Amino acid sequence: MGGPAGNTHRLLTVVKSGSIQDVKASPGDKVHVWPHLLAAEFTAALFITAFTLVFSLFINAPLLELANHNETPNPSKAPWYFLGLQELLTMFDPMIAGVTIPGVALILLAFAPYIDRNTSLRPEDRKFAISIQTIHLMFWAVLVIIGSFFRGQGFNFTYPWDTGLHGIFHL
Repeated sequence: MGGPAGNTHRLLTVVKSGSIQDVKASPGDKVHVWPHLLAAEFTAALFITAFTLVFSLFINAPLLELANHNETPNPSKAPWYFLGLQELLTMFDPMIAGVTIPGVALILLAFAPYIDRNTSLRPEDRKFAISIQTIHLMFWAVLVIIGSFFRGQGFNFTYPWDTGLHGIFHL
């Protein structure tokens, strides 16, 4: 079969693919999850599990004796994620430390996107939002560190280099 002027053409060379189909992504934009990403994540999970197992064989966890329901340990510390709040309770009235300060912090964090009108997605352009979040995290981290390492018997302030870190975990 001959075409116009006796030439033979294939259909795909005459009709360009862009006019028939709408290509939304180029092949370089695709991320293959299986097996590439999941194989890397599985390998990382195996490595972390092996490291934790070997680490736990050589380092004993600083556990206390079995719990006694009739005796509260001294000091009775909150879990690490509440130690900042417990530390605030030692400094302020419970209404201020338990309601006002965390409430104001949460309200400020909730309004931060409305205060910062920058629409850029680049972190170097979002200095206000990053600084507010960093100040919040550093304030809370300092309170948790003080509650973890600088509180001893009777929840009194002590220096860890005087009592030792081992004494902090085995109260």
